[in-house]
Amino acid sequence: MELLLGLKWKQQEFSMDSISNLYSSSSSTSTSPSPPVVACFSTDDLEFRFQRDSDSSDVIKFDPRVAQVFKLGPVQSVCISESSEVAKEKSYSRGITIVFNNEEQSKAFHCAFDQWKKEASVKVLFKVSTWVTLVIMQCKGQLPVVDPGEASSNTSHPRNLPNKDSKSKGGAWLPNGTVSTSKSKFDDKIEASSAKMYFHYYGQLLHQQNMLQDYVRTGTYYAAVIENRADFAGRVVVDVGAGSGILSLFAAQAGAKHVYAVEASEMAEYARKLIAGNPTLGDRITVVKGKVEEVELPEKADILISEPMGTLLVNERMLESYVIARDRFLLPGGKMFPGTGRIHMAPFSDEYLFIEIANKALFWQQQSYYGVDLTPLYRSASQGYFSQPVVDAFDPRLLVAPSISHTIDFTKIKEEELYEIDIPLKFTSLVGARVHGLACWFDVLFDGSTVQRWLTTAPGAPTTHWYQLRCVLLQPLYVLAGQEITGQLRLVAHNAQSYTINLTMGVKMSGPGAERGEVLQLSSCKLDLKEPYYRMSQPQAYTVAPDQQQHPLIHTQDIHIQCQDADEPDVELQ
Repeated sequence: MELLLGLKWKQQEFSMDSISNLYSSSSSTSTSPSPPVVACFSTDDLEFRFQRDSDSSDVIKFDPRVAQVFKLGPVQSVCISESSEVAKEKSYSRGITIVFNNEEQSKAFHCAFDQWKKEASVKVLFKVSTWVTLVIMQCKGQLPVVDPGEASSNTSHPRNLPNKDSKSKGGAWLPNGTVSTSKSKFDDKIEASSAKMYFHYYGQLLHQQNMLQDYVRTGTYYAAVIENRADFAGRVVVDVGAGSGILSLFAAQAGAKHVYAVEASEMAEYARKLIAGNPTLGDRITVVKGKVEEVELPEKADILISEPMGTLLVNERMLESYVIARDRFLLPGGKMFPGTGRIHMAPFSDEYLFIEIANKALFWQQQSYYGVDLTPLYRSASQGYFSQPVVDAFDPRLLVAPSISHTIDFTKIKEEELYEIDIPLKFTSLVGARVHGLACWFDVLFDGSTVQRWLTTAPGAPTTHWYQLRCVLLQPLYVLAGQEITGQLRLVAHNAQSYTINLTMGVKMSGPGAERGEVLQLSSCKLDLKEPYYRMSQPQAYTVAPDQQQHPLIHTQDIHIQCQDADEPDVELQ
């Protein structure tokens, strides 16, 4: 019904059963009901009129800016027009009773009238504001003096205005002369329902507690700030996505001159309470409720601090807000805590995980489920389960090759470069195994003046609330020791604040003829980072099947990171 009404209000004409005059201040007579009539709205003349047909000269006109329509019953309404206000009491110059053909037509008419009334008011506003703008420009000598009548005719359509495409801070002139409130970058690229759920989630204390109790996360941030007091003492700090305000309090402990804690969710109110409860620190912290894309701050920052990382580093797309905050608030040469992030990847072999996911779809192989054959949906169900990235903590001995990394420099990257991330894959298998997919994790660097600190989510390291992530191939690959595994990991941002993962992996020929670089096996999958399979909180103890080759123990700290950028030195995980 809402869609139907939304379409009908745009109609220029409405056919109705009849109309009849009400008693007015100038007459005591009324007319009998009229034959069928047409109601028309003219956006050019700013009037609303009733007439027997579109060509009839017998017309009753109303000004939509001062007219009102009231519902008397399911198919009957009254339209009255205000003439003046005396002693704060409105008087009406005329009115008519309207009888509709049916209830649906009545609802559509009322919806249309409300929309037309708004449009008429905006159009008048547009004319007045445009005339004022022209007068100001004349006074400044930016326009020649013109006749008021000519100027009035020129302002009726924005296309006659100079700079018709120019935008103001609060809105933009549209082709039809309406004014639209400008959206922030966040609103333009993020689905409203996703944003609502996102801010609702982070507005709850139980979820903030979950993050605060991640002692690896919280402890590393604390150490990075306190050990680098020289970067914070006497400086202005902006906390991007402040949440409970804990990082703002850390910055104040390190001697920050002032901290602006920017938080868009309802958690901002809890942050104010927490900060007020720590008065020795709180007098240097200001909580600003709003999105970093929209808020205004009284001064620029010497340093930004934030925890913008999601699963696989980029989930939730908060890195983009972090970069926007950098461009809006950070002084040239200012620091970012963290300033660098790396996504690490390695092929893995995990027969237990593969069987677990494959078995989920067995339900759909039933040929007589209460007399219904479910098998037509088996393939779709199987693909659905394999389209979920697996989030858990796994044993690093499942990796079959040293990891490689993709580096993101938060201090230099452009926001648009985070919309699509392409990472070429190239590994050399250390063992013969069945490769079930790609394992991923991340780390970030706090590049302080005094101490450099890494926060890592690597397998084998203390588990964080991010865990690790694995993309499981529907069709595993078979590799021999020394064989090359190639492919591509492509991350494409979508408006649900996450990414679509496109993974392709292939195994190259080894031995004689390997120089030709032929790919013997190829497997690919498409996954939604927004819909992961949360599997477990701690790594399981895996036993080795009798027919499976024992993998050599690979300690994460011994894995040599092969950076994709040739101009960057190789680094070791700390």
